[in-house]
Amino acid sequence: MGKTRVAVIPGDGIGPEIMDATLGILEATGFEGEWVYLDAGLAAIEKGKDPVPHETLDAIREIGVALKGPTTTPSAGGHKSANVQLRQALDLFANVRPARTLPGLTGPFASMHLDMIIVRENTEDLYAGIEYKPHPDVAQAIKVITRQGCARLVHYGFMMAREQERKRVTAVHKANIMKMTDGMFLEEFYKAAEDFPELKADDIIVDNCCMQLVTKPEQFDVLVTENLYGDIVSDLCAGLVGGLGLAPGANIGEHCAVFEAVHGSAPDIAGKGVANPTALVLSAVMMLRHLGFHEQANRIANGVLRVCSQGQCLTVDLGGRANTKEYTVEVIAQAH
Repeated sequence: MGKTRVAVIPGDGIGPEIMDATLGILEATGFEGEWVYLDAGLAAIEKGKDPVPHETLDAIREIGVALKGPTTTPSAGGHKSANVQLRQALDLFANVRPARTLPGLTGPFASMHLDMIIVRENTEDLYAGIEYKPHPDVAQAIKVITRQGCARLVHYGFMMAREQERKRVTAVHKANIMKMTDGMFLEEFYKAAEDFPELKADDIIVDNCCMQLVTKPEQFDVLVTENLYGDIVSDLCAGLVGGLGLAPGANIGEHCAVFEAVHGSAPDIAGKGVANPTALVLSAVMMLRHLGFHEQANRIANGVLRVCSQGQCLTVDLGGRANTKEYTVEVIAQAH
């Protein structure tokens, strides 16, 4: 069996460092990958290209799977988010963000066993980016929700819950206020639920959901929601289990998928060799499972769990003193 082609976007800031660490772990644990390096974000802009060049999109479409480091997105002015452009151009409609407690880490929820997944719609809602100014002092943004977009997202959420033998799927919404847009989402959710009678299906208003997540987070299993709510709720859930440095992510479409670390590019520590690659490593584990390499995925996941549980070789953000290379070497040593 030959090597598996994977599109690789190193990203900005600490991206190239954690990507090198992640690819090293993949190779050391038996995955034979042919890495096809592509540009996006500042790396592309500095070469005079768009934040997501056409050749990058074409390559991902051809290869079918990509592993992506964090890219920088300026607030207010500046270039459009490379993440949003990738998701929309490739029609990666489902953003999947697991939030699982890792052993050995400290924090207010460390004693709980949290294991939930947020399935977020990825191409519509306010992130469609339709904004205009009808008056110099008035700016408007249009929230776009389509029945097709809702239907395929909630169906994916239920199918994933069934395949992983989950028990409960909860729709997160604001249909009490946005009765047409969120109302359509909720309607499609319960329509899909009829095809999955073994799963408990219920819903919760997004503000109550956030309150419940910081008081009784263990009650949740799979949360399915729209784009903006999902962005906020998934970061909140990452905070429950130790922060964005531990949060993997996948962007799933019908024809291709992009797996990424969801945290920022952290330019303040770039080049210092202290970045935590865990989020990208766990994203690579999701990629391996997507590709069917379950043995290698299990080895790497177990390696991360052992390193965290032992607590002897953690990066600074996790309360340890290890640098990126030391942490990487230890994950490889424990991946068995």
